[in-house]
Amino acid sequence: MSAPLPVQTAAPTIVVTTLPPERQRTVLGDFREIIHDFAGARDLLRQLVRRDITIRYKQAFFGFAWAVLVPMVVVAAGLTVRVAMAHAAGRTLNFHQMAGIAVKSVPWAFFVGCVNTTTPSLLANLSLVTKIHFPREVLPLSAVIAQTFDSAIGFGIAILVVPFLGVHFSWAALWAPVLLVLLWVFAFAMGLVLSCANLFFRDVKYLVQVFLTFGIFVTPVLLDAPMYGRIGMNVLMLNPVAPILEGLRLSIVENHNLLEPLAAPAGFDFWGPGRLVYCAVWAFGLLAVALLVFHRAEERFAEIA
Repeated sequence: MSAPLPVQTAAPTIVVTTLPPERQRTVLGDFREIIHDFAGARDLLRQLVRRDITIRYKQAFFGFAWAVLVPMVVVAAGLTVRVAMAHAAGRTLNFHQMAGIAVKSVPWAFFVGCVNTTTPSLLANLSLVTKIHFPREVLPLSAVIAQTFDSAIGFGIAILVVPFLGVHFSWAALWAPVLLVLLWVFAFAMGLVLSCANLFFRDVKYLVQVFLTFGIFVTPVLLDAPMYGRIGMNVLMLNPVAPILEGLRLSIVENHNLLEPLAAPAGFDFWGPGRLVYCAVWAFGLLAVALLVFHRAEERFAEIA
């Protein structure tokens, strides 16, 4: 009788699991993809900006006057409110106050225009979003650049007008480009967030309209921030747009160096360098988060649309 054959046991199987692609992502890798996609979409971005500007002024009765009309309406509204307040207090409205309203009205109109045009930018281009592979970030970016073209005309005219209101420019006015860059970055970041949110939740555009309607009352456009008192001013300046507008007024109209503290006429602290840091953190911090969220969400744009 032969001995039984030895039982051979199979070698254990080693299963190597691979994380799905969405879980292998890194923040730095996503930002590298974003930069690479933007570099490859320069021609598309140029065409979209040209299209947005052409459509805006094609067969328009006022033409490029629209770039000045909206800030003029804001200035007129601000002057009406300020004149009424000055009359009730038995004072007169001086030219510097009028110049401050003019300087703040154009950047506010720019921000409102960016929010208005970027929020529906994805839904307005569904044929591109659902059928063509390209970085969708260029859609809100093209809307912001087109709005920049409009506002550059309005801001240039405002700068030409304020000297007739008794404003003399100084070296402090060099802060204006810095503040305008911060406003541009913040507007683009908001455009990314709102356009993405509006694609997933279609009622976002209605909330945006409500905000823009009443936003001028919680932003120091018609009135200066110190006029709200110490507590009201500090609450108001939590709005990231508010320090930018007040910084423009102080640097251009009041010739104040924004690195130096400034007290309000009532005696409490009004301005300090921390206001600039606060704006920069909001602008670039929100932009980084918005780019990352937008880039990771755009894979679902086609199915959601």
